[in-house]
Amino acid sequence: MRYLWTFLLAATLGACNDSNIVAGSNAETKGDEKLAKLFDNYWEQRMQLFPLEATQNGDNRYNDRLTLDISAPFLDTLRTFYSNYLQQIQQFDRTKLTANDQISYDIFKREMEMQQERLQFNEYQIPFQQFWGMPLTMGQLGSGASNQPFVNAQDYRNWLERVKGFAAWADTAIANFRKGMASGNVLPRALVVKMIPQMQDMANPDTAKNVFFGPLRKMPADVVGDTALQRAFMTTMNTYVLPAYKRLGVFLQNEYLPKARTTTGVSSLPNGTAYYNYLVRYWTTTDKSADEIYNTGLSEVKRIRGEMEKVKAQVGFQGDLNAFFIHLKNDPKLMPYKTPEDVLNAFRAIQQKMEPNLKNMFGRTPKTPFEIRQTEAFRAASAAAEYQPGTPDGKRPGIFYVPILDATTFNVTSGMESLFLHEAIPGHHYQISLQQENESLPKFRRFSWYGAYGEGWALYTESLGKELGLYTDPYQYMGALGDEIHRAIRLVVDVGMHMKGMSREEAIKYMMDNEAISEQGATAEIERYMAIPAQALSYKIGALKIRELRDKYTKQLGNKFKLSDFHDEFLKDGVMPLDIIERKMDAWAAGVAAKKA
Repeated sequence: MRYLWTFLLAATLGACNDSNIVAGSNAETKGDEKLAKLFDNYWEQRMQLFPLEATQNGDNRYNDRLTLDISAPFLDTLRTFYSNYLQQIQQFDRTKLTANDQISYDIFKREMEMQQERLQFNEYQIPFQQFWGMPLTMGQLGSGASNQPFVNAQDYRNWLERVKGFAAWADTAIANFRKGMASGNVLPRALVVKMIPQMQDMANPDTAKNVFFGPLRKMPADVVGDTALQRAFMTTMNTYVLPAYKRLGVFLQNEYLPKARTTTGVSSLPNGTAYYNYLVRYWTTTDKSADEIYNTGLSEVKRIRGEMEKVKAQVGFQGDLNAFFIHLKNDPKLMPYKTPEDVLNAFRAIQQKMEPNLKNMFGRTPKTPFEIRQTEAFRAASAAAEYQPGTPDGKRPGIFYVPILDATTFNVTSGMESLFLHEAIPGHHYQISLQQENESLPKFRRFSWYGAYGEGWALYTESLGKELGLYTDPYQYMGALGDEIHRAIRLVVDVGMHMKGMSREEAIKYMMDNEAISEQGATAEIERYMAIPAQALSYKIGALKIRELRDKYTKQLGNKFKLSDFHDEFLKDGVMPLDIIERKMDAWAAGVAAKKA
């Protein structure tokens, strides 16, 4: 789960024989010990500041803590934290560092600068929304099916101590929302309407229906007889947790909703244009302008529609492309499933079909276990399919979550094959697991996240479907094209809403006019982009860069180019901004070119 202030997801590289070798070098010299110490100190302090992040990364030392990360004192602490480490990194002479340390230097310095800049925007006045934020994160953790461990009595006590802190967090959120109301920095009404039932569901005292009582229903054998612990669990839920969610729901309904804005994009907020331009740089890790990205989106939508026309002709459909979209959404033959397990088994079959071809594309594969699960009911209505990283020690698997509201309406042309490639294998599971497993990287790189790289990689892997033996069915390929155009549409509607005055309704219509998506699905997507501006740009911008690099090196290296080597090198050193990965890959290609045939 991604957290509001860090936007981090666990990620890094796989343990491999040449994990200490950087592109373009034959033997990496030992890294700078003082620099390594700086990175270690930073990580240790960061884990104390962000204990939920530590839990996510499998570091259980702070499982009983919950930081009040939206309070003014905490934000002041962050300003000092980032400023101090920016000063420290600048004391090193970059030219005297090893190649790998130079990568670390560049990533770290950029991150400190970007995080400092971010703090000038009043994000704390909108502490969460319907898509992500602490209230939803606590629901996931408290379900017993996420990062928070519930294996023994101490795990339960840790959770009860941590979750007590949510009451103060909720009250601070309400105070911050009120500051936003006073300054005109508020959420769109359409999003607030979705938040209210979320809070109400998690305030439900029915232990059979509320997600927070999951660990109570599934106590391990050596804990189930601990009646004192069970009483403490119920007391904590009824004293701290449920009332906090009730307060949030009542506040949102009675105070916040009447003050919510009717505008769609953040440019209508105080300093909103500058904020969006910052987020474009943050999420794409480029200096591309919003206009350039918007025009790229228009061009890609046009190109992919042309490919869709070919599929329509292949299956012999009579009618225009929009009629074909309607047909795909409504044809009963394309909705063959009866139960959620049928859907999950279909994804498992995709994994089995492609596995024999993976060895031609990857020399390294992760050790982290992998599972496919149905998304929990409490968040399925507003959730997209997603990947939750495992832990490097293998104790928690990487999980591909699939929301299934009604299995009988789950459509094969929703892009099941491309979705699996993206969220699971070889997309997020390979990239994130390999990165986390690479102990030669400093921890801030092992567990960092850059959307343009990580989501760009996952989208790029969708283009590997035919090479992996998938997309043989025209309807599955149409689903893949649907996924691809979906990411291109994002460039248009995200910039359109936040910078060009496109309304929520116009964005929903544009999406439905250009892909086979239901109104419900389009609405959820568009409202996601309203809630987290510019994040959706990272996918396509990153994927286009990776394809550009692959094509460049294929032409440059000729018969020396090997696809598995390209993929392994791209993943070897973990996520990084696009300009840094391009420099690294150029050095790798130069090294390959210099080798004797």
